[in-house]
Amino acid sequence: MIFESFAAGGCKSYLIGCEPTRAAALIDPELSLIDHYLGAASQHGVHIRYIVDTHTHADHFSASRELAKALNAPVVMHRLSPAPHASLRVDDGDMLIVGQLRLQVLHTPGHTRDSICLVAGDRVFTGDTLLIGGTGRTDLPTGDPHALYESLFDKVLKLPPETLVFPAHDYKNRTSSTIGAEIADNPRLQKTERAAFVAMMEQLDLAAPTHLTEALRTNMNGGKTVAQLLAEASARVPFMSLAALHERIGANSRDLVILDLRESEAFRAGHIPGAKHLPRGQLELRVNGELPDPTVRILTCCEFGKISTLAAATLRELGYSRVAALDGGVKAWREAGFELEA
Repeated sequence: MIFESFAAGGCKSYLIGCEPTRAAALIDPELSLIDHYLGAASQHGVHIRYIVDTHTHADHFSASRELAKALNAPVVMHRLSPAPHASLRVDDGDMLIVGQLRLQVLHTPGHTRDSICLVAGDRVFTGDTLLIGGTGRTDLPTGDPHALYESLFDKVLKLPPETLVFPAHDYKNRTSSTIGAEIADNPRLQKTERAAFVAMMEQLDLAAPTHLTEALRTNMNGGKTVAQLLAEASARVPFMSLAALHERIGANSRDLVILDLRESEAFRAGHIPGAKHLPRGQLELRVNGELPDPTVRILTCCEFGKISTLAAATLRELGYSRVAALDGGVKAWREAGFELEA
């Protein structure tokens, strides 16, 4: 078996492959690690046949949709998954064939109603159903403590005790456990009676995941993350350094329109000398009147450099071909000690 694990901020993902045939599957990929997965596949000389999400993630951004387009491979999820990009929907008892490997699907609702585990030989990929020393939470959308109890005690924990456990999350840098070790030591699994287990899960006071709304929006509906929008915009626009802009202002250059996109209060408090004010929320509606010459050279700026990047990409789409964004924004300009006008 070819096997490699990946970690990103507590998120765990796995590449599993068949050595004789070089076929492979990728389980629970995370958006920030796309290049790592592609590099690992190349290094191992494998072809990724399946991309599997064990459930609809609410705490990180799945890379499944992007990888599916790059690799021309199906995204595998349970049939109850709301994700529109899941092109191969499976049910309890289905099996994925990866060369000579067999990945058995267990439907294990509880953390979410579409949760699955994958049994592959001597190991099980448990998603957020069973964690090392814990279990998935049940207080997020479609969570159900009764269903989680049944999934754990009627399915997952009945696997052989020596079965290796590879979860989708671990925040203590642990790599794996076993079914036997979890039965013996996992504090949540000591509540073997349904009522006690359900009461424990309902009384957990857990903070909401940092990116809950954004993760659900992107993972459930196929939308883009803010980071993706910024990355795409950054690839379509050039940037100008603080030093280059300072030199131009010092030379009294008149061939550059500096467009400050912040709100009025921030602009009045202090802006780059000579900057023109046009709030980002009014850009598309006022741009024709404010910038009648589409050939003029424009530099967008905002407080941190993110809104200005998105705005520069928008202006280029509108036909202003000489638009750049200020690297770092007004905050960086201020911290560099450069002059501001009030």
